[in-house]
Amino acid sequence: MLKYPEPIAKLIEELKKLPGIGEKSASRLAFYLLRAPEESIRELARSLIDLKEKITLCNVCFNITDITPCYICREEREEIICVVEDPLDLIAIERSGAYKGRYHVLHGVINPIDGIGPESIKIKELIERVKREAVREVLIATNFTVEGEATAVYIIDLLKNIGVKVTRIAQGLPAGSDIEYADRYTLSRALQGRREL
Repeated sequence: MLKYPEPIAKLIEELKKLPGIGEKSASRLAFYLLRAPEESIRELARSLIDLKEKITLCNVCFNITDITPCYICREEREEIICVVEDPLDLIAIERSGAYKGRYHVLHGVINPIDGIGPESIKIKELIERVKREAVREVLIATNFTVEGEATAVYIIDLLKNIGVKVTRIAQGLPAGSDIEYADRYTLSRALQGRREL
């Protein structure tokens, strides 16, 4: 069996940890990087370090950002909070252009099998925020998975006594799919077809 020099073998092992990268892709990437100009490699390394050192969570909506509050929270927006599972869902909804409100990123969903309860994600912060801010509607935009639905039901139950309108995105998205993979048209339709709960 072919044995790579240690630095190449280590890089291949690290690249294989990335989503969607198998042995062959990792090897191709490693050899591409080996042939790349040194300055390109240094810039890539600096970008990776900056990613970990400079990215933080917004202290209002918990989106990823390099400033806090984030640029979305700094804008004048509608008095609606769209609750999403993760930052990629927020990005997908923003790209649709159909939504002009604020966001709240949960950073996960309730999943007892994996040991993730309501206290493990940003639900408490959402409830406190709704009580504190002028909010006329909370739009639940969790994925239509078992965990996403359980999280939506849990949040709806907590919000029903606060006196805020609660809606859920329409099921224009296929059941079991993730928001981040939906096209702009499907997302736009789901946002426009939301319903009160």
